Amino acid sequence: MNRNIRTMDDVMRLLDRLFAPDADRWTADAAGWWDAFYADRDRAVPFFADKPDENLVSYLDRGLLRPGRALDLGCGPGRNAVHLASLGFEVDAVDLSSTAVAWAGERAREAGAEVRFHCGDAFAVELPGRYDLVYDSGCLHHLPPHRRVSYLGLLDRVLAPGGHLALTCFAAGAMGSELPDDAFYQQGRLHGGLAHTPGELRWIFSDYTAVELRPMREQPPGAASFGVPFLLTALFRRPPVA
Repeated sequence: MNRNIRTMDDVMRLLDRLFAPDADRWTADAAGWWDAFYADRDRAVPFFADKPDENLVSYLDRGLLRPGRALDLGCGPGRNAVHLASLGFEVDAVDLSSTAVAWAGERAREAGAEVRFHCGDAFAVELPGRYDLVYDSGCLHHLPPHRRVSYLGLLDRVLAPGGHLALTCFAAGAMGSELPDDAFYQQGRLHGGLAHTPGELRWIFSDYTAVELRPMREQPPGAASFGVPFLLTALFRRPPVA
């Protein structure tokens, strides 16, 4: 007999194992894949560009977000973390890939921006305190359905009351898989990532106030910000303590 399910973490790990080891790239075991992905900085990858997301720039320009403490989830080469730090945010940024974190650190030093980078699983990394902003540019859509529970648990721990969650994810009808949740477990794959609709995001984050949900605005090559039409953007506010 092998009884090994006692806690919610045990359940999560069991569900994680239902996916083929090479099927998806979101667990700590995938760090090597992401290291190889980020090793060639000259690859034609849109989000390798050293410019912040256009929706993030828009939130800041319109005063929807104000400087405070920020956490960048899945920071990659650090483009959004560096932008936030340059505007006066106190920034922590986390990514699975040590190669991405090293690149992000170089960008921060070149920009004279102070960012605390953490390499590891965002669900396991110890983070200092709570944040006024959690920014996620492409993390949520790489999570299997059961890890939404972990994601919401992370927000509950680190997002300050009255703070904001801002994110980008694959937009249904443009990119990503539109299979129902149970199909991913039947097939053992995420098919590159999950597409979402505005309604689904409102449902996932139903304990939050939706400030704005819209498609990302495509940006021309010479623009100062990053924007591609296959992403959905969202800004939510956590309710303040009653």
